[in-house]
Amino acid sequence: MKTRTISSFVAACCIPSLAHAQPNVIQSDFGGVGLQQIPTARMAAPGALTFNFSRTEPYEQYSVSTQPLSWLELGFRYTRLSGPASELDALLSGYDYLNNGIDAKILLKGEERYWPAIALGFRNLGGSSLFRSEYLVASKRWYSFDFSLGMGWGYLAGDDDIDNAIDNLEVDSQGTVTSNSDYFSTDRLFRGSPALFGGIGYQTPWEPLRFSVEYDANDYKNEPLPSNRDQDSHINAGAHYQLTDNVDMHLGWERGSTLMWGVSLSTNLSGLPQFQSDPPAEPVSASSEHPIEANWQETADKLDSNAGFAVRRITRDDNTLTIEGEPTRYQSLRKSEGRANRILHNRLPENIETFRYRQTNHGLVLRDDVHNRDMFVDAVQQDSNSTLYEQSIYAQTKLAKPTGNVVYEHEPKRFTYGLSPVLVQNAGGPDGYLYQLYLSLDAELRTDSNGWFSGQVGWTLADNLDDYNYSDNGNVDRVRSHRSDYLDESSVGLYNLQYTRVGQLNDNWFVMGYGGILEMMYSGAGGEILYRPLDSIFSYGIDANWVKQRDFDQGFGTRDYDTWTGHATAYFDTGYHDVLAALSVGRYLAKDFGATIDLSREFANGVNMGLWATFTDADDDFDEGDFNRGLYVSLPLDALFSGAGRQKGGLSWQPLTRDSGARLNRRYSLYELTQERDTQYYWRNPEESYE
Repeated sequence: MKTRTISSFVAACCIPSLAHAQPNVIQSDFGGVGLQQIPTARMAAPGALTFNFSRTEPYEQYSVSTQPLSWLELGFRYTRLSGPASELDALLSGYDYLNNGIDAKILLKGEERYWPAIALGFRNLGGSSLFRSEYLVASKRWYSFDFSLGMGWGYLAGDDDIDNAIDNLEVDSQGTVTSNSDYFSTDRLFRGSPALFGGIGYQTPWEPLRFSVEYDANDYKNEPLPSNRDQDSHINAGAHYQLTDNVDMHLGWERGSTLMWGVSLSTNLSGLPQFQSDPPAEPVSASSEHPIEANWQETADKLDSNAGFAVRRITRDDNTLTIEGEPTRYQSLRKSEGRANRILHNRLPENIETFRYRQTNHGLVLRDDVHNRDMFVDAVQQDSNSTLYEQSIYAQTKLAKPTGNVVYEHEPKRFTYGLSPVLVQNAGGPDGYLYQLYLSLDAELRTDSNGWFSGQVGWTLADNLDDYNYSDNGNVDRVRSHRSDYLDESSVGLYNLQYTRVGQLNDNWFVMGYGGILEMMYSGAGGEILYRPLDSIFSYGIDANWVKQRDFDQGFGTRDYDTWTGHATAYFDTGYHDVLAALSVGRYLAKDFGATIDLSREFANGVNMGLWATFTDADDDFDEGDFNRGLYVSLPLDALFSGAGRQKGGLSWQPLTRDSGARLNRRYSLYELTQERDTQYYWRNPEESYE
């Protein structure tokens, strides 16, 4: 997955002024809230994001933990294991073992006065048998102590299936050992004999310092490379020191013989504010005198510079003024419209009673928001009137063309461009951590309101994709595993050059067509149709694309491989904490058929956390596992940079580079272009109506 990112995104975890880590929760060696080796029933705050590293000979654990919901913790973990072997010497001696996994923990019951918190968890969910475990754990606080007691299966019980793990170990041509047992089956859950584990956390009077002691039931002789697992005791002890609000250092003594050390970088993305460099909102004029006629050019300029609303057209019909345009600065439409209300009130004749904002995106008419002028002014001047004003705002479902006189009209800005770094990453496969960091120059040239050319040139700054070792299974076409071949040809490449056109069949049906160089690896043409009623919990879309694989020099030439690919997608807005579920069914780039499930949560400030999984009929032929899966986080860039507008950046974590289940990286999707059709985002922060 291609993800836009900036170095400051990771740096945000170290800046206390941006966000604060959740107090009194610490990361376990495996990642996720716990003590050391064992998990607890504790959860981080919703929106928390933590990068964790720990080293306990011979393991190095790298993990990312997210908290999309108060009761759900999701994490991606990458483990490197190295050292000589005894029993496995012929297979493993001198090699590294690389393991990846996705972990999950569900809070079944919150803590009460007389009852503990209870959680159900999974390690290596859908991963190989090594480290796989399931557990049920309870936690209860008593003053400065936090007690946890649980029952674990698999690795937590010292009952890992070593025979299965050994049978599935393979050594590639680079001397790296991996497991090919990376598949998910409910038959593998809660198997074997369970064992009890437990521990105590202690918060010292000195707030930055916390101690922990735990009983780890695992028998380290019952796993690969046992000669490197001296275990003199099942008791582990450690300390966590919170260096800053976002940096936690940890040190411990495990197995009675081994030093553990690590560091965690944490932040709460749901608390990231917008970068504070915007001009203040205009105060509402207290004067009862208003101009007889407005200066429309000056009004439109002010709407753009102060309210972040690029005006396309202004129409006056008796006492109603309709402003058509695109939001360009603020994530919240309420904030943009609240600022616009002030600007219009201060500049318009008093006989204009209603402000109607027609929100558009690349010519698509998405919604009309209607505000009563007098009720807005009353609410600003007197808080007791705010409820009446809130109740008076409404969005029109019928988007008829505005009637009356057009008093102002302006063509949209034709040419825009931007420069940003982009990180493509892959972790946990047989080749370790793979990445490409490149500088992206993006540009857009509009031909009219509904059509535009887009382009992207990428300049690779650094990468290690030469380490990628492709293992041909003879069954799946190479549709994604050629990335290093593209970079070997040139450090500068044309990643996108396409023409896109959008339109509407009626208020609820949207269409899009496009053609050209669609992404780094594919050229072609395609189209999409989307049914999305205003404020409906269900939306449906279909996309179809014919694509041809590009030459490695990233010019205009193509290779022999071509295919049809496309999906039918159903979107379901669950109404539960802004969780969106999407199910896509169709044909993938390798001509395999299957489905992708995507679950995500968007917070009030625009931060999004999600996970996805893809299953196709080619998975049985793919020697690295049965299905694709990954986690992703995106956030509005205005939390880090002034002038970033409504752009977003993010990171994703996908365990392996796979050819099965690969999708076309379409530059635009109608669901994203029509996001303002969902009115729930409008009502998230009521106070923004008055800014």
